[in-house]
Amino acid sequence: MHELSIAQSILGIVQKEAEKQKPARIVAVGLRIGALSGILADALEFGFDAIKKGTPLEDCRLHMEEVPVSARCEECGHDFEVKELMFACPQCASASIRVTRGQELDIAYIEVDD
Repeated sequence: MHELSIAQSILGIVQKEAEKQKPARIVAVGLRIGALSGILADALEFGFDAIKKGTPLEDCRLHMEEVPVSARCEECGHDFEVKELMFACPQCASASIRVTRGQELDIAYIEVDD
């Protein structure tokens, strides 16, 4: 379950940022998770909830947004959203594409209660 180690990394990053900023309380962390990242949102949330107990982030919630898969055709330069895992350009039908979004895991925001 690699989601637990990811949850630990997120917790560590947010705790370090909290130490720098000294907010009254961190209430939420927003994540952007790519559809191809291989991360199971439910497992990540479960892991985060388990390890935050007894920390200053005990009341913090995760807000997760799935980032759809986007690609660029290497033949015609067309940018498009990949639908139903059809990795071919809808404009010229080329299979020579480069995924441009959908593999990321980003902390989008940290919500604080002053």
